Amino acid sequence: LALVESGGGLVQPGESLRLSCAASGSLDYWAIGWFRQAPGKEREGLLCISSRGARTYYADFVKGRFTISRDDAGNMVYLQMNNLKPEDTGVYYCGADNFCGNSDWRKYEYWGQGTQVTVSS
Repeated sequence: LALVESGGGLVQPGESLRLSCAASGSLDYWAIGWFRQAPGKEREGLLCISSRGARTYYADFVKGRFTISRDDAGNMVYLQMNNLKPEDTGVYYCGADNFCGNSDWRKYEYWGQGTQVTVSS
């Protein structure tokens, strides 16, 4: 399964971005998680959506600002990010795993190449 992220860019604080994760095959049986890696920091889990559409938050700070959705017909998963802050800057990755139960990125089976998000005035 190949994953490709897109939608990153440079935005100002308070603005929004929607990231996309496109899969090369069916996502019917895959959970998709979004992670990010800030400069000099380890990759951290944000949130995940199961194959049935259940959402799991890996980080409390995304609640109320980030939402995840999936379009199985189009083999796509989206990350809507609102009210972006400078500390949201980093490379954002989507990953595929059988379940959302593990927020450790090392447990995920497949990864995209990442998309850069920069939040700066």
